[in-house]
Amino acid sequence: MDALLAQVEAVLTKEVLIGLTIASVVFFVGTLIAIPFILVRLPPHYFDERHPRVWMPDHPPGLRLLGFIVKNAVGAVFLAVGIVLLFLPGQGVLTILLGVSLLDFPGKRYVERKIIGQPTVLRAVNALRAKYEKPPLIVAGDP
Repeated sequence: MDALLAQVEAVLTKEVLIGLTIASVVFFVGTLIAIPFILVRLPPHYFDERHPRVWMPDHPPGLRLLGFIVKNAVGAVFLAVGIVLLFLPGQGVLTILLGVSLLDFPGKRYVERKIIGQPTVLRAVNALRAKYEKPPLIVAGDP
């Protein structure tokens, strides 16, 4: 047991712990700002399967591709930070939801519906939207 503790102490030096603490505070404050900013601006039918989503429909193909790449990169960051925030202080589930919403992968809308369909998550998001006088989100499956 002492050997294992020595290995952990070798990896988790004082500098690493300070870095993790700073990162935790930055992620916590960042998500407190970013999550409400984005969730309040979503259209009410964003999670409704009956309404198709089109990414930058009136833009040139090159700009759409660049936007697609940037959107997915930002989504990957939010997803990674959300997973970290499940173990650190912060809004882990909402950050994961935001990351998944920005990423493009098969089955994305199903995963989004599973996360936002949790009564606690939906209540929290709709309470936030009500605070800013926005209509509640509509969550519906395939027609």
